[in-house]
Amino acid sequence: MSADSREELRELSYAEAIREAMDIALGRDERVILMGEDIGVYGGAFQVTGNLVEKYGTDRVMDTPISELGGAGVAVGAALTGLRPIFEFQFSDFAALAMEQIVNQAAKIRYMLGGAVSVPLVMRFPAGSGTGAAAQHSQSLEAWFGHVPGLKVIQPSTPEDAKGMLLAALEDPDPVMIFEHKILYKMKGHVPEGYYTTPIGKAAIRRPGTDVSIVATSLMVHKALAAAETLAGEGIDVEVIDLRTVRPMDRETILASVRKTGKLICVYEGVKTLGVGAEISAMVAESDAFDFLEAPILRLGGAESPIPYNPELEKAVVPQVPDILEAARNIAKGRV
Repeated sequence: MSADSREELRELSYAEAIREAMDIALGRDERVILMGEDIGVYGGAFQVTGNLVEKYGTDRVMDTPISELGGAGVAVGAALTGLRPIFEFQFSDFAALAMEQIVNQAAKIRYMLGGAVSVPLVMRFPAGSGTGAAAQHSQSLEAWFGHVPGLKVIQPSTPEDAKGMLLAALEDPDPVMIFEHKILYKMKGHVPEGYYTTPIGKAAIRRPGTDVSIVATSLMVHKALAAAETLAGEGIDVEVIDLRTVRPMDRETILASVRKTGKLICVYEGVKTLGVGAEISAMVAESDAFDFLEAPILRLGGAESPIPYNPELEKAVVPQVPDILEAARNIAKGRV
């Protein structure tokens, strides 16, 4: 088998791809450090960090006390001194305990000091529902952070992007918030070997189409692709755009797709109200692409509810493939 063939067959899980990115970063740059609760010997709440502490030691893979505010503050301070910290929250929900350091410090220090300093900080947030972890451990909070100038917010949906976008985040001079859907950690996919970066701020067209545009985030990309395959058999050609970056959002790719199809559905797991889909809808409404619309924009987002523990109720409060199918059929056939 040729080297090229082996490269084509190489697959990693989403979690393995993130671990490989951190391993590469630690090996390339002595300024990179990992911080978080139980990321050392335990390997992280979702075993993403794995055995990196054995390879790099506790000076570079550091367990922090059970204080998100304190740990985040140390990470911000470390970035200000020239280090490149990667801080892991056990669950994205726990970011609520560290909002002062993220929103009032990390996001604003470069601006308040006239560009004299930067905060090259990466924060990783295991996010989303589907694991039966209930209301305080299952939220999708990316829109919170997308509202804050000074922060970049990304949501990789594939193992390849999980690795490439993390490495890109480490090159960025400003804070980057990475939301990793917990259901994706075991998903496998092609991941190139070695060092590479995936651009922040650029969406990906996962499936070209001409009839309906679906802009989706994170796990919802895969639900949208599954729906698109079914719809193709019904003669409805769906274009699926993986947003990848909540802030800065890829305006050009979205608007070009809307101009082509004339129909737009936004699919995201966060609560529908004031969510990512609202920003996408407003972007289209305020652009020349609005004149190309042949139907109202549809938003499929999370329900106005905390995430339930019951597995059937948990599924019911976030978009599923049947919801996407119904919305796409309706908009394609002029029923909205």
